[in-house]
Amino acid sequence: MGTMEDFGFFLSRTFATTEAKRGAWPHVPGTYIVLDPTAPVAVTTLGSIPMVQEVANAKPKGLCIVGKVETENIGIEKIIKNVLSNPAIRYLVCAGPEPPKHLTGASILALFKSGTDALGRIPGASGMRPQLPNTSREEVDAFRRQVEPVDMLGCLDVSLIAAKVTELAARAPKTPVEFQPPPDLESREAILRVFATAPDPNRIKLDKGIYFVIVPQEGAILVEHYDYKDRLQRIIEGKDARTLYWTLISNGWVTRMDHASYLGKELLRAELSQKHGFPFVQDAA
Repeated sequence: MGTMEDFGFFLSRTFATTEAKRGAWPHVPGTYIVLDPTAPVAVTTLGSIPMVQEVANAKPKGLCIVGKVETENIGIEKIIKNVLSNPAIRYLVCAGPEPPKHLTGASILALFKSGTDALGRIPGASGMRPQLPNTSREEVDAFRRQVEPVDMLGCLDVSLIAAKVTELAARAPKTPVEFQPPPDLESREAILRVFATAPDPNRIKLDKGIYFVIVPQEGAILVEHYDYKDRLQRIIEGKDARTLYWTLISNGWVTRMDHASYLGKELLRAELSQKHGFPFVQDAA
C-alpha cells in the first residue's frame, strides 16, 4: 500500500530545479498516495484531501497515484510534468468536488479539448487564472497525446471511482508512451533552488526604541507596546495572530522585516497556545 507523502510526480527543468541524486518517482511536494507506479490510471480528487486516502484505501486494480489539485495553473502544471515523467499513465480521472472559483477540474477538461494559446492560457477554461506560464505547448500537446481524461467531476462516491479505475485499467494500451522534450526545452536552465537558513535569534534586529510583550488572556491576546525606557505606550488587543499582526504593521509600529517576522511567529504561537492549552513563553528576539 502506498503512503501519504507530499504531492507531485516530477518537475522538468522548465518548471523547477531537479537534482541528479533524485531518481525515484514522484518528487514534487503536495498531497498524494502512490499505489503502483507501473499502473495506467491516475486520479485527482480535485479539492478534497480526505478522498485521497479513501480512494487509496479502496485499492482498485490499475491505480497508479491519487492526489488532490486545487489550482487551475500551478496545480495543473504539476500534473502535466508528473504524468509526462511516467509513461505508464494513460488515464486521468477527475473526480471529487470542484475547488470554488478555481474550477480546476473544468480547466483540466478544457486543456484536453483546446490545449493552450501562445501565452499559455487555456481557451474556454472557467477558472480564475487558467494559465500555464511554466509549461511549454510541446509539453501540453504531449500530455494530451499520452493521457485520456475521464470526467467524474463532482462524484464523491469512492466505489464508483474505484470501479472506473478498474474498468480503465482493463482496456489500457499495453505500449507506454514516452515524451521526448524538444532541444529548446533541454537547454533551458534550471530554476535556482535556495535552501533556507536563519541567523542566531539573538542577531535579529528589532525596530529602534520599541519592543513588544505578548500576553495571552482568556478569549484574547494582548500585545503591550513599550519604548526602551520600559514605558508602556499602548496595549493592542485581538483574538488572533493575523489581525494583531496587521494592526502592528498598518499603524507603522513595526517597520523591520526581521522584527515583523519574529512577531508573526510569536503571535501565532500565542494563538495556538490558547487553542491547544499549552503554556506560552515569548521567545527572546
